[in-house]
Order: sequence, then structure tokens, then C-alpha cells
Amino acid sequence: MKYEQLFKKGKIGRLTLKNRIVMTPMGVSLAGPSGEATEDIIRYYEERAKGGTGLIITEITRIDDETGVGTSNQLAVTDARHIPGLQRLADRIHKYDAKVFVQLHHPGNETYSRLIGGRQIVSASDVVCSVVGEKPRPLSTEEVEAMVKKFIKGAVIAKTAGIDGVEIHAAHGYLLDQFLSPHTNKRTDRYGGSFHNRIRILEEIITGIKYMCGPAFPVSVRISADEFLEDGLHLEDTIKIAKILESYGVDTINVSSGVYDTGATIVEPGYFKQGWKKHLATAIRQNVNVPVIAVNNIKEPNVAEQLLEEGVCDFIGLGRPQLADPAWANKAKCGKDDQIRTCIGCMHCFATLNTGKHIECCVNARTGREAEFTEFNRNGEGKTVAVIGGGPGGMEAARVLAERNYKVVLFEKEAQLGGTLNVADKPLNKEKITVMTNGMAAQLKALNVDVRLNTEATVDMVKQLNPAGVFVACGATPIVPNLPGMDSAKVVKAEDILTGAVKANGSVVVVGSGMTGLETAEKLAVEGHAVNLIEMAKTIGTGIYPSVLMNVVGNIKKHGGNVLPRHQLQAVTADGVVALETLRSQVKVIPADTVVLALGVRPRADLVEQFEEAFEEVRVIGDASKGGRIVEAIKDGYGKAFVF
Repeated sequence: MKYEQLFKKGKIGRLTLKNRIVMTPMGVSLAGPSGEATEDIIRYYEERAKGGTGLIITEITRIDDETGVGTSNQLAVTDARHIPGLQRLADRIHKYDAKVFVQLHHPGNETYSRLIGGRQIVSASDVVCSVVGEKPRPLSTEEVEAMVKKFIKGAVIAKTAGIDGVEIHAAHGYLLDQFLSPHTNKRTDRYGGSFHNRIRILEEIITGIKYMCGPAFPVSVRISADEFLEDGLHLEDTIKIAKILESYGVDTINVSSGVYDTGATIVEPGYFKQGWKKHLATAIRQNVNVPVIAVNNIKEPNVAEQLLEEGVCDFIGLGRPQLADPAWANKAKCGKDDQIRTCIGCMHCFATLNTGKHIECCVNARTGREAEFTEFNRNGEGKTVAVIGGGPGGMEAARVLAERNYKVVLFEKEAQLGGTLNVADKPLNKEKITVMTNGMAAQLKALNVDVRLNTEATVDMVKQLNPAGVFVACGATPIVPNLPGMDSAKVVKAEDILTGAVKANGSVVVVGSGMTGLETAEKLAVEGHAVNLIEMAKTIGTGIYPSVLMNVVGNIKKHGGNVLPRHQLQAVTADGVVALETLRSQVKVIPADTVVLALGVRPRADLVEQFEEAFEEVRVIGDASKGGRIVEAIKDGYGKAFVF
């Protein structure tokens, strides 16, 4: 076997797991409004169990309905009515020889009053989380004692339902972490002050669960091994915490990092390297005798195997990779890891949750919709379908159609598959997109899709196939505004800069602050160009996840670049760019030897019309329909191919 360490059996307490792969908790908002496990969330987890994962730890699961709501449609273990749904969840997961823990959670000051009926949020003290911005009310001593009982009650409900164990969430700045950390615990009662007082709440919860559920019922505790706050918990503190947790009888420690105030260290955007924080888990493991689960921003099985070989941890924690590809484990086990759909760290999953919607994944259209997109209807009967364009939307449509037993012929005018992905992977630290593109191509090869590279499809060419349908995914063209100076030799497209087709000269003005514009400005600033990025809107990077935006803008400024919102392009002259500063209605000239346009794309309507006029069954997907991101292209390709 290629990954021997990854697929060795392991033990947590008296529980045996079939491999070393743990699906770590992520909020998904797929439960019922009252916290019941619905068919949506059951199918979501069942898909990951079917995909080969050894242990699944559920999303943050509410133990307190009054002040403990973390997200809308969140799982709960607050009442006996939750038992039947959790029973069904456990039974469905157990069919695949996988195990399941429920994660017991209270957000403390990392939630919003709107989620708890307008009541003031609570915490260990009145310290404000800068991300939330609401002042919490310190829990009274009596309320802390009652909260301990709610955690214990949640564990009893989980065990009664047939759940295999529980995890106590004491990481990421949530309530229990707020008691552990000197950053948030300013109390003077028996739950604050000294180290022992600050950990007392955990001691009472753990011993209570062990008493009520029995010593054989596994208990995990998740900790942030470093909060990355000056006055917060650091590794030397959490090593001490881990040792004490072991003395309390916990069966495993799940090592993560960060709090909301240092959020990029919890859920890493794509610019973080795999394994960047392995020193944290390594240090914890060296100081305890219970097994250690650890997340380390792992995307690929070879990196996971290496960490196990190095002794970083006993179990590999995988969160977002399980969103991107539920069959991650099975593909790794049977030597098909080249076909894994790789998480690219784009943060779309969390951006979606932050708007109140259920979980989505940029690269997997089924995530959160498993109950809707069940099994493929394999009724293609070998009939031919033509796909025009090998970008993300075209490749996904081709894959789904091939899975449904259609004979797929995919035309791509370039020498390789990928389309816009072959531009998106060129900025700094975007190697994960290359891996994803290669994985999508490998899936098409395994399905025997007839891929015709260096072939620009024409209507006559496609007519020769006599297709049952045509999927037009021909992409779009960059927008060039009808303004003075656009025909100047100094005006270039961002895509040409990123791919290296064109080189920038001297000082640069980048027009447009979407992801393409920002990453182009970042690349040029790092290369040493004097860069000004202008954007007509009042804010930069609308719709981009905050930690991603903060990093790229910070990097531009770090290398001497300027970011200028409320600046509307008027013209390009020999001297540079004429821009209207809209706030003060002033026209200014920004010097530039090169002007880079990053103003979005426009669908190739003429080509679409040709195919729509020539064929009866035509589906237009991705940028050919409407300019968008990778997520829209893949979702469009999957959905339309699923129902074709």
C-alpha cells in the first residue's frame, strides 16, 4: 500500500478506528431550525463515511439554547428530542465501519446577539472579540456551574443516541478557551485568576462526562496550541494544559491553533503552506501519552503520510479537504490520489456560512446538497454529447456526463485543459489550483472522455458527431472599456501579465480590484514595480474573504504599492492614467508606463448564438453564460449535466 501509516488502524481509548483519517469539525448549517439532525446533514456526513474516513467529528454542536447559538441551523444536544436524529446519523455512518463523535460547543463572545434573540452575548469576562465587536456579559459563578451541567447533558444525549464519543471544543477562542486564556479570563472567582482556576471548568466537564457516560466512553478535547495573541495562550501554556487534560482522563487531544482575532491561523487561506504549524502538534505529542489528532492545513495524502512518519501526530485531521472531495480517503487508499479534487484554500466555504447560508465548496458542487444530488442517473446509453471548452465548468460537465454513461467529446482550443484555471494558478502561492486542475484532468482520463486539445470547435465540426446535446463552456473575453487611449501599446490585460505573455515596464497602474486585479498588482509589486491599483467602488475587493483580502493588500503595500478606492478610470495618456477621484470630484493623472486592465469578463455571445441556432439541445455554462468565479462555473457545469 502506498500510504501505510495513513491506513493503519488506530485506537482512541478503547475505540478502534480503521485508519488514521479524522474529519475535523466545521460548521455546516444543515441541521433543522431546532437543532435536529436532518436528512441534509445526515447525507452530508454519510458521504464522507462512505468515502473512507475513519472518524467523523460533527460540526460545532450546541449545548445551550439560550446563549450558545454559534450558527443558524446548527446541530444541538440540548434536549431528548435530538436523540432520534443523532441515532439515524450514527447508524448511517456505522454502515461504512466509520465512527462518529459529537463536538460539544459554546461560542461565548464569538457569536452575535441576533443569533440568540437579541440577548447580550456571554463570556468568561467582558473582553470584546474584535471580529464580533459586541461586549459580552461575564457569566456568574452560578451560571458557569450550570453551563458545566449542560456540557455533561450534551454528552449523555450523544451517548444515548449511539454516538461513539464526544469532543469538547476548548479551542479557537470559544467559551471554554475564553476561560483557559489569560487574554479573556479576568475573573476573580474560583473560575479565574490562577492557572488551576482557569482550567477548572474543563476539569468539571470532563470528570462529569466520565462519571455519567462511563470511563470507556471516549472524550476528546480540542485546544488551540497557540492563540497567536501577545497576552494569550502560547505553546508552553498549552503543553501544560495537555498534560493536565490527560490526568483528567481524556482519551485524545485534537490540536489546532488561533482564535477569531487571529482567524487566518484557524482556517488557513490558500497562501499558507501545508504543514506550516506542525511544530505545535509535535510538541504536544511529545508531552502526553494519549493520541494526538492534528490539523496542519493538509491537502494531499503524501503530506499526511509524511507527518505521521515524522511523529507529528497520531491521527490526521482533515476539514476542508473533505468538503472538496468526500472520497479523499478511498482515493488515497486505492492509489487514485491523482484524482483527488483538491481544496484550494479559497475560503468560499466560510464566506458562504458568514452570509447565513448552508455550507458550500468552491470545487465540489455537491457539498451541502448531497440529499438533492444523490446517485447519478446513468441513462446516457453511450449517446454523444459535445462539450465546447475545457475550463472548470466544461471539465465538470464532461465528468458528470461521462459518469452518466454519455460518450463525451470535449473540445479545447488550447494545448492543455484548465481554461481560466491556467491563469488563476499563476499568482503567488496558488500552486493548489494547479493540483486541482491536474486532478480534474485525471478524472476525465479515468472516465475515457475524448479530449481534443488544440481544437477550436466549430458548428460543422460538432455536427459531424450528431450529438444528443452540446454544452457550451467557451468562456469569456476580458472587458476593455470604450475610453480614450485604450489602443495605446502601454495598455495590457491582467491575464497576459499573469501568464507571462506580456511583461510590464516601469511604473504600473492596475485598474480593478477583483481577485485578478489584486493578485496582478501583488505580483508586480513583489517584482519591484511601482504599483498603483485603482478601483471606482468605495471599497477594495468586494466579496473577497477578509483574511485573503488582508493578505494580498498587505503584500502590495509591503512592497511599496498603493491601493486607491473611489478612483474611476477616465482615459490613458502618454503620461499615465487619468482618473476621477469620485469622493472629491477631482481629476488626477497617475503616472504609468504600463496600464493593466482587470475589469472582469464578457461572455462570448456570438459563439454561443452559433451553437444555439445549430442545435436543439444546448446548455450554456460558466463564463459563457455569465462572468463569474471558479465556484459558479463548477456549480453550473455540475448542475446542468446532472439533470440533462
